[in-house]
Order: sequence, then C-alpha cells, then structure tokens
Amino acid sequence: MKYITTINDKKYEIDIDSQGNVMVNGEARHVDFLELDGGLYSVITDKRSLQVVLEGDSGHYAIEVEGRMFDGKVMDERTMLLTQKHGPVGGGSGEVKSPMPGLIVGVTVEIGQAVFKGQTVVILESMKMQNELKAQMDGVVQTINVQKGQTVDKGALLVIIAPPA
Repeated sequence: MKYITTINDKKYEIDIDSQGNVMVNGEARHVDFLELDGGLYSVITDKRSLQVVLEGDSGHYAIEVEGRMFDGKVMDERTMLLTQKHGPVGGGSGEVKSPMPGLIVGVTVEIGQAVFKGQTVVILESMKMQNELKAQMDGVVQTINVQKGQTVDKGALLVIIAPPA
C-alpha cells in the first residue's frame, strides 16, 4: 500500500508491500518498529534506535522524535486520488483540535481575524514541548473555545475557522 506522507510541509511517498518491505521515495529502507504503549513506539532504522511518540487521528498527527516535534499528515493512495479528484475529504474542515492533552500557552488569533492555511492559531504545551497548531485552510476565525492557561484533552475543539466569504 502506498501512503503520501507530509511532515512539516515536506512530502514523502511511502510504499509498504505485503512482506513489510518499506520504500521511501523509491529508496529501500529497513524499518523495524514496535508499539510499546498507546502512542509510544520503538523504531529502529538505519542502525539507529529511536523512541517516537505519535498522537492524533484522521490522518493528522503530532510526532515527537528525540525531543523534536513534527506535524504529520498521512493519506493512503485511494484517499489521495479522491482528494485530487473531488477536493479535500470532509470539505477541508476549519476545526482545529488538540492532537494530545496539554496546556494552552498561547492563542495567536482573535475572532473575526483572517487567517491563512499553515498559520499558527494556538500553542499547546504537552510533554514539556510546545506545539504550534496551525490552520488547515484559509478563512476567518469564527470561534475560539480556549484561553491561555487552560488545560485540554486530546480531541478538544480549540478554534473554528470559517471559509472566507
């Protein structure tokens, strides 16, 4: 199965065959991984052993590797083809949800403010790391459900962005 993966705005094509062989952008990679505990993985690749924390759902993930945070999106081949033909699955939701439990350390937008895709709208601290949560579409901030200092659960709806008029 082929997956189109975007990590911090850089695209990768990952192909995993039925025997578990992995190709990244056409190059063979040896990858061995094991889920240790909900969201915590041990990954061995290129003779390196890494602990990876993966939080998220619906193809959008917050990824921590060696203390560094990454924003990741994963689409399988079929979803990618549908997106190219019909536009984003789910209509390009303007909902910004918390990918993990944490503390809101900043809200960088106001109701009525115009925002662009990729703009930081909320800063969430989790596992002693600050994560910039970004708008997934251009639009106008319609609702803000959090404030600085508030704790949130995974999946909490933080901000709603409406399409531009």
